[in-house]
Amino acid sequence: MSQTDDLGDEAGDPVLEAKRLLLAAALPHVAFDGWTSATIDAAAREAGVDANLAKIAFPRGGVDLAVFHHQEGDRLLTDRLRAAPLAAMRVRDRVALGVRARLEIAEERREAVRKAASLFALPVYAADGARAVWGTADVIWEAIGDPSDDLNWYTKRAILSSVISATTLYWLGDESEGREASWAFLDRRIDSVMQFEKVKAAVNKNPLGKLLMTGPNWVASRIRKPGGPRETGAPSDLPG
Repeated sequence: MSQTDDLGDEAGDPVLEAKRLLLAAALPHVAFDGWTSATIDAAAREAGVDANLAKIAFPRGGVDLAVFHHQEGDRLLTDRLRAAPLAAMRVRDRVALGVRARLEIAEERREAVRKAASLFALPVYAADGARAVWGTADVIWEAIGDPSDDLNWYTKRAILSSVISATTLYWLGDESEGREASWAFLDRRIDSVMQFEKVKAAVNKNPLGKLLMTGPNWVASRIRKPGGPRETGAPSDLPG
């Protein structure tokens, strides 16, 4: 299940409605005041949202608003990828499309993303930033039909998270026309990842490499994604 499935998108949810009203009103302030409680207060006044409801919506203040902004972008990404002709594309092209689409969604809110990147760079909020990027990676892998449920489930999302983070930072400083430099950077990053996967596959096919990887591969086979099938392997299942 992707992170966007947990956004509480039920019609008539007063807290969700308040979050979206506050976010829309807050965005013009974020460019100047950042993701802060002062921004939420100003947004609440302008949107006519009760101050107590605003606190319920974003109990930690600005960081919760920034996280919600990111999640809303992921929700839009999910819709865009569902409508894309992914079946006719190579996996690397699907991944590239997903990352590019996510940044294109953020284009009109580039300064807000810059402020969020600065906020999530603070040690106290680093975990929030990491979870947000992981959620985007999960949305992309889920949309393109990733079937893995073992260690690959984690490694694919971890690797893609690093690609998303690096490309986003590059994109924030990119002034090229149409952000073409960012898309070239993205392609290079994905090509590097694909080279790594080719090397890993070659090691597993090589008799010596296969022997050396027997233990690690067995450990990996015991790992399942959250909600995946549980393993009940006994000691007799150990390789060799």
